[in-house]
Amino acid sequence: MPEVRPFRRDDRDQLTELVNLHVAAVVPGVSVSVNTVLSDLERQPDEFIVDPWVSERATLVAEQRGQVVAAAHLLRYRADGDVGANFRDAGAVDWFVYRPPASFWPDSEQAADLLMSACLARLARWRVRVRYADGALPAPGVYGLPRPWPHIRALYERAGFRHTGDTEVLLIARVADLPVPEPRPGVTVERTLGECGTRFTAYHGGRAVGFVEVDTALARPERRTRADGLADLGNLHVDPAHPGRDWERHLLSHAADWLRLCAADRLLAYESAADVPAIDRLTGVGFRELTRTDRGWEHRSG
Repeated sequence: MPEVRPFRRDDRDQLTELVNLHVAAVVPGVSVSVNTVLSDLERQPDEFIVDPWVSERATLVAEQRGQVVAAAHLLRYRADGDVGANFRDAGAVDWFVYRPPASFWPDSEQAADLLMSACLARLARWRVRVRYADGALPAPGVYGLPRPWPHIRALYERAGFRHTGDTEVLLIARVADLPVPEPRPGVTVERTLGECGTRFTAYHGGRAVGFVEVDTALARPERRTRADGLADLGNLHVDPAHPGRDWERHLLSHAADWLRLCAADRLLAYESAADVPAIDRLTGVGFRELTRTDRGWEHRSG
């Protein structure tokens, strides 16, 4: 029988291997270091809004024949008034990973179910108001419940979690396939610091037409995530008062030119699955759908 117990530091290499198996199925060429995983168990600095709301963290593993075959990270949010209403007094399975059943691990599904029972028991002892679940591993583009993880989806559903949120499309483009800048009379593009990275703003007739932002710092040096060459499309906005002239394509061409100088060769983008026109515009300039991810899972007991 598998043994379910708290995570120990000497589990770190096996846990990191499990995490990277799941990351690799979602985003090509990305993996995380042991240091990244251990840091994530203690604090999530990228989640600068919700992470300060966390009052307690717990990491549990299922061990079988000396191997960690499943692991889960739990969060408990404070009930204080400064915590967002949806998170106030909530508990969450922040992520859950396990090896799908195979010849080497024929009982891994049983181990995962036992571990999930322990997770729900921990949430019950915390007496949280609501129970959430996610798949937010410490790697770019890995959040919600990605479609390449049908074994995790089946586990969540067996345990009583249901998808109650939105579905997002994760898109990727080779930077080499993105448009190249072309001169436009009367149009200038200015590079500044934006909210989500480096911002490129197009001006026509002295007025801002739109902007795009790209983040080339997806891998924190101290956490040593292997995401070299990967960048993130943060914001892409065109003023409705300036339709036509394919401003989005023009902005993306300048962002792509900057990414080539940064030696970035892949660019991620995210759109709601319901926003078909936005997805079509991105696929029209070189993006393709990488996967879909279902955000917002809530436990429905009884």
